[in-house]
Amino acid sequence: MNRHSHCFGFEADFVGELRCIPMAVRRKLDLAGVKLRLNHWQGLSVAERERLLGWPDQPAAIAALGHWLIERTAAMPQGQASLLEPARATSWQQGDQVPTVLADSCEQLALMPVSAEAWAALDELQRFALIKLSHPGHEHRNLPGALREFGLNGS
Repeated sequence: MNRHSHCFGFEADFVGELRCIPMAVRRKLDLAGVKLRLNHWQGLSVAERERLLGWPDQPAAIAALGHWLIERTAAMPQGQASLLEPARATSWQQGDQVPTVLADSCEQLALMPVSAEAWAALDELQRFALIKLSHPGHEHRNLPGALREFGLNGS
């Protein structure tokens, strides 16, 4: 399994049967440019969900993932998964500057800010998770736990 094919500890509440889409899969979906809704995910077998979690993340594999998902969801009652612009040069793909959305969320929750050095030391999946957990409208419930899990002061 590659380093971007695992679930985080803060996801423990729902990863047992993979009933929700793990961050590792969500990152791959963003890279592939596929919008997979939760009802699509739940329409997949557990074996298919596990396959997606373990799917390699090299560019050719990500392209194949996108094609497979579009084909796989085509016959689903909820309709085919949607295509989006694939993630390119997004804030979670850049290690040089702490994104404003993360800094604002830490401030809002009275958490220690993430330093530029700490941000740069995170791997891409960790940065992806922190950005997704920081989006406006997200309840930020798992952000403190993710910060702690990644060795950052989240309390």
